[in-house]
Amino acid sequence: MKALPMAPTAGSPELSPEEIETLQSEVRALAQRRNAVILAHNYQLPEIQQVADFVGDSLGLSQKAEAAGADTIAFCGVHFMAETASILSPEKTVLLPDLNAGCSLADSITADGLRAWKAEHPGAIVVMYVNTTAEVKAETDYCCTSSNAVQVVEHIRAEHGEDVEILFGPDMFLGAYVEKVTGRRMKVWMGECHVHAGIRPADISDIRAEHPGAEFLIHPECGCSTSVMEYVAAGDVDPESTHMLSTGGMLQFAKRSDAEEFIVATETGMLHPLQEENPGKKFFPANRAAVCQYMKMITLPKLRDALRDGGDAYTVSVDPELAARARIPIERMVAINP
Repeated sequence: MKALPMAPTAGSPELSPEEIETLQSEVRALAQRRNAVILAHNYQLPEIQQVADFVGDSLGLSQKAEAAGADTIAFCGVHFMAETASILSPEKTVLLPDLNAGCSLADSITADGLRAWKAEHPGAIVVMYVNTTAEVKAETDYCCTSSNAVQVVEHIRAEHGEDVEILFGPDMFLGAYVEKVTGRRMKVWMGECHVHAGIRPADISDIRAEHPGAEFLIHPECGCSTSVMEYVAAGDVDPESTHMLSTGGMLQFAKRSDAEEFIVATETGMLHPLQEENPGKKFFPANRAAVCQYMKMITLPKLRDALRDGGDAYTVSVDPELAARARIPIERMVAINP
């Protein structure tokens, strides 16, 4: 498999607390003037999350924006997320503070590649993770998220028969997780998120030794996910303390849990909302290097400039005909898992 694209590692200069406060005030004033809603993914910088109207996962944020009365959506995330917001809210202006903020997972499959794959498997049902471009969604039968992928696949089998062929992509670790849970094989695209793929089984072993009593919160995209499931099956890891969860699921679980320590296997930006909502609990990253440089390309100065200047330099829009096709698999998914 060819090397996946990586984000540039150079970031903007670190801001002082005073600069952050000033910029946040400016951003809020500009958002009010533009009648904009600010969305921030859980992996965004803390100062971006603090200024947002809504913080969450990609699809949930787009749904929040669709329901909001704003004229403009300022999406602090990556490009495919802004596209999804545009698909669900075609009448609104969608701003992405840096149009170069991409995604290695979304880039691992193209519409041409998916069409060729479909041609090799006529009659197969296509399930694509929402972490894909609008062009890929338009070639898809059902979208899914990390939290409902199993439910979507089980629905398809119930509707189309146990022997239906399913093309699942683009994340191979999420695909392997779904196969493990359902006990059914699929055709799985060999794509990955370079950040999640970098969280390996050795990281889990090391952090377990440091915090033996901690709960495990593991994103199914992680390179360690199938190994951890094997550890559980072999009795090496306590199944009662191991939880495969989406980012939203991690927040819900941590809030309800009586545990005091948690190991978090996903992008490290997730530690901020977890800590904010659970100040009396401790959260430890499975791998401190699990940082998405694409997500970190969104900064307060760029958000300020996007809201102030607008225009083509920040606007993400999807062709209406393409958006109509891309919306279908999203709506099918939502009908299964509202």
